[in-house]
Amino acid sequence: MLLEIAVAIVVCLVGFVYASIKPPPPKICGSPGGPPVTSPRIRLKDGRHVAYLLRGVPLEKAKHKVVVCHGYRDVKDMVFIYSQELLEELETCFVIYDRPGYGESDPSQKRGPKSEAEDIEELADHLQLGSRFHIMGISMGVYVVWGCLMYIPHRLLGASFVGSFHNYYWSGFPPELVNKCFKKQSLQSQWIGKIAYYAPWLLYWFMTQNLFVGNFKTNENDSPLTEEDIELLKKVHMSSDIAPLLEKASQQGIYYSFFQDMLAAFGKWENNHLDMKNPFPNQEGKVHFWQGSHDKITPAELSRFTVEKLSWIKYHELPEKGHFIIHNPDLCERIIRESVS
Repeated sequence: MLLEIAVAIVVCLVGFVYASIKPPPPKICGSPGGPPVTSPRIRLKDGRHVAYLLRGVPLEKAKHKVVVCHGYRDVKDMVFIYSQELLEELETCFVIYDRPGYGESDPSQKRGPKSEAEDIEELADHLQLGSRFHIMGISMGVYVVWGCLMYIPHRLLGASFVGSFHNYYWSGFPPELVNKCFKKQSLQSQWIGKIAYYAPWLLYWFMTQNLFVGNFKTNENDSPLTEEDIELLKKVHMSSDIAPLLEKASQQGIYYSFFQDMLAAFGKWENNHLDMKNPFPNQEGKVHFWQGSHDKITPAELSRFTVEKLSWIKYHELPEKGHFIIHNPDLCERIIRESVS
């Protein structure tokens, strides 16, 4: 009798743990009970769909086609501070797409730099962007740009990193530099990075549990945002109702949008970005790296080290700027102009 009770208790505990770490199934757009499909989409070879949005001049008239990879907790309908007149002057069309699991794009079980680069190549072929196009990544979307430079450099005319991010477990970084920058992050961010790299199967439980919430509280002085970041975000909130965008970003499930984004960015990569060769040895394209000197989310020290190793990257460190440089109107225009020059 005691053995049967013990077995029952163990079974219950195993079931509880499994239920805690296993995310619920996604609510696929267009499926019964799932969110509606309201945007144009293409169907990939593996059956998944990618939703996209075109901005600027009509695609067939554009001299420059730029595929834009949005950041964390964002969507293709992102707030982008630029004027239609600018894109007309530059004869540019932006192709902004929902990354896997976000918005109206189907989740991907193999999500990572390589798979997202392959998605972009298929998207470009479906939309007939031509043999070469530009790529721009914003914040977390930067890891997709690394993927494109690694796996489809032959399809690129240029690449831009805007408000970058760093995986603290990338090989090649000096340990003392990594430790210094890593300790500047909040305790929660440190744990997220460790779990995403060493125990990805635990991330859903960690991000949804309440056991250790009290240990991760921070005071205002520990905010990852600079004063300018806060002011820029306030202006974004005043100019646009972003609440529906935030809701749309994770409408298929928070694990398949936000959490898988963390796993793809901070998990193990099969290639080391610091070993990368110049994708444009004959200067047929340019790579721009935009970094705020006061960015608390992605420390400038790691960006400086990266571009020292990869001297073919044109580095722009912006004095006294934080992470959300894309929301600064003057900087946004400068970034766009230099990206397609």
